Amino acid sequence: MNRLLFISSLIFLSFLSKAQDITSGLWYNEEKTAKVQFYSVNNKISGKIVWLNDPTENGKPRTDINNPDVKKRQNPLMGLVFMKNFVKKGDKVWEDGTIYDPNNGKTYSCEMTLVNNELLNVRGYIGFSLIGRTSKFTRVN
Repeated sequence: MNRLLFISSLIFLSFLSKAQDITSGLWYNEEKTAKVQFYSVNNKISGKIVWLNDPTENGKPRTDINNPDVKKRQNPLMGLVFMKNFVKKGDKVWEDGTIYDPNNGKTYSCEMTLVNNELLNVRGYIGFSLIGRTSKFTRVN
């Protein structure tokens, strides 16, 4: 009986750790026009666009036309690393990152909070996190 309880506990703990792992699976942005893949490099989390609802414009791949760096305006949006350098600050919180908005070419400070296994709050802001906007990313099933 004790062995069964021990194995059940291990399975439950394994499930909890995966539930708090944002690098597992893909996430929709709030509008569901893109899928984002989070990955870890040197203990920092970044996110890139791996799918677009509308990947082409006039028969050509959509590009980063609003980038303030003119040389990057021809870079495709597919594969764009637009979230960078997040550091885990708790079980469900990542801070000190940045998020780039290809719609306006601006980069904002950003923090993420995992609400539950299916919902990730992504808050972009300037200066203080009180002055900003929160987007709700949902896990792709």
